[in-house]
Amino acid sequence: MDKESEDFYARLKEELLKGTEWPSTYLYKFIVPSQSDKIDKIESIFDNTGAVIETKKSKTGKYTSLSITVHLDSPDEVIEKYIEVGHVEGVISL
Repeated sequence: MDKESEDFYARLKEELLKGTEWPSTYLYKFIVPSQSDKIDKIESIFDNTGAVIETKKSKTGKYTSLSITVHLDSPDEVIEKYIEVGHVEGVISL
């Protein structure tokens, strides 16, 4: 992980610790090219977590947004999932 990413995740962890009581429910939002393998890969990252995953295709069908609500124990778990999803090519985290 590069320095910029490390700094970003350190700030995110700090904000999550300050503003949220843990364990807590967290909402992830991602935009991904509408390719089933990419969507499946993201969904598999959240397998066995009890996550509720909602998908919606863009007007043109070129992209799909994923809203993933999941109950997590700590900010470290939130960041861990962002890092895992970050390995999927073309994903934008919101």
